[in-house]
Amino acid sequence: MRHLPSELSGGQQQRVAIARALIKQPKVLLADEPTGNLDEGTRDDIMKLLEKLWQDRGLTLVLVTHDSQVARRAQRLGVMSQGKLSIQPGARPPSPDAPGAP
Repeated sequence: MRHLPSELSGGQQQRVAIARALIKQPKVLLADEPTGNLDEGTRDDIMKLLEKLWQDRGLTLVLVTHDSQVARRAQRLGVMSQGKLSIQPGARPPSPDAPGAP
C-alpha cells in the first residue's frame, strides 16, 4: 500500500493486478499469463482461487498460458498452432455443481 508499482516485485505486481481484476466481481475474466511471475506455490493458490470463483460464482475465465501445469487444470483447451486454433477437451471434467454443467 505504501509503495509505487515500480517498487514492487514482478510477482507482487501480478498479485495486485489479479486482485484489481476481481474486486468488482466480473462475470468474465480475461487473463494473459496471470501466474507467469509467481512461484509454484503462489501459482497454485491463485489457480485454486480462480477455480473456486468459477465453481461458486460462475466466473468465465479465459486464460492464456505457456505453463503446462496451469493448462492441465482447464475444463477446455484452445491450442494455437501455426495460426490455427483447435479446441480440445481439458484434462478435468466439469464439476456437476459448476454453472453451465450438464
